[in-house]
Amino acid sequence: MSTTAVVILIIVLVLIVAGAVLFELQRRRRLQQQFGPEYQRTVEREGGQRAAERDLSQRAQRHEELDVRPLDPRTRDAYAEQWRRTQAHFVDTPSEAVHEADDLVARVLQERGYPVGDFNQQERDVSVEHAHVVSDYRTAHDISMRDQEGLASTEDLRTAMVHYRTLFADLLVVDSSHEQRNRGAEA
Repeated sequence: MSTTAVVILIIVLVLIVAGAVLFELQRRRRLQQQFGPEYQRTVEREGGQRAAERDLSQRAQRHEELDVRPLDPRTRDAYAEQWRRTQAHFVDTPSEAVHEADDLVARVLQERGYPVGDFNQQERDVSVEHAHVVSDYRTAHDISMRDQEGLASTEDLRTAMVHYRTLFADLLVVDSSHEQRNRGAEA
């Protein structure tokens, strides 16, 4: 093999390795942007970036298979009214209001097309489109579970309502990219 051929082979190998490294960096950056703080939380929970990125990629892939859709305006308005009533209940019955909020969030998630039942899976599914508020969901749900055991203070319950409200508001937002995809499919 000539020296020129060896140099060309080395250059080709370097370009292949550089392309693979660049691809991985872009994939990592895309996951970090998509999942925000959930990316770092998953890195810590999974014990490293590779395992976390595999987990987050699996979440995104599963989410693609779901039929997640925005709420129609009437349904969204009805849920918003239910939320106002739930918040009003907090003054007299904080524990009951938190459980109503948990149930209301689950109903909105189901209406939007998220599978419900297993909170851990639901949390993972929600993290794909609502990564910036999934920690609110996690915290609120945890307080709701502690309240069922009689371990949540009124201040804890107030905190749960604030977190549920943040998630709830995000779930009611019209997803314009989803509507554009649907309009494109109908055309």
